[in-house]
Amino acid sequence: MKKHNLFFVYLFISALVLVSACKTSPTKKTDVAGEEEGWVTLFDGTSTEGWRGYKKDSLPSAWKIVEGALMCQGSGRGEAGAVDGGDIVYNKEFQNFELTFEWKISEGGNSGVFYLAQETQENIWQTAPEYQILDNERHPDAQAGIDGNRQSASLYDLIPANPQNAKPAGEWNTAEIKVYKGSVWHYQNGEVVLEYHLWTPEWNAMVAKSKFPSYNPDWANVASKGLIGLQDHGDDVWYRNIKIKEL
Repeated sequence: MKKHNLFFVYLFISALVLVSACKTSPTKKTDVAGEEEGWVTLFDGTSTEGWRGYKKDSLPSAWKIVEGALMCQGSGRGEAGAVDGGDIVYNKEFQNFELTFEWKISEGGNSGVFYLAQETQENIWQTAPEYQILDNERHPDAQAGIDGNRQSASLYDLIPANPQNAKPAGEWNTAEIKVYKGSVWHYQNGEVVLEYHLWTPEWNAMVAKSKFPSYNPDWANVASKGLIGLQDHGDDVWYRNIKIKEL
């Protein structure tokens, strides 16, 4: 075979290999799928853009990026917090959505993820439901409340997560909160652990028996659109891969 024919054969084979490699690239498929499905990254491990303190203009210094995670450096003072600590929010309101994230908690630690939050009260928990983050083995809150409704992934102080499948302190957990027209689901490590429905007679009756009305008489009337928040409860906690898809 002539040399110039061999050259063209080589170019043809090289092109086929390149096309095949592009088609089988997992990274490219994932990126394209994520864009098509409408997922938006709220924290990508490199920037805190969009995050600020509750009722503040800037991010408290207690929140830092550590090894690709958004970490709250605990003060050891519980909800009293650090000098420049406190709960944080993402600076956009969401209505119907799927929120996914990963979290891990320090030994004896406590935190939480708020949703549909408003900045109308002194504290974020006075306006918003909370996905509980907790070291179930060591923190006393795990044994408080009713039927475990203060354990990890529970709707804090209202509905227990069942099954309770949280991993031990120091290990990463996956989580999801889905909100759609008043129906809410909590997921933990791949399982649905609770479901409830806002603004219904059952919801109002449950909240009326809780501690929340004493702090905000209108607490049961959760807003249909609000902020996503992360809690500083005075303990080390880490969050990563925070993503949201509006429904």
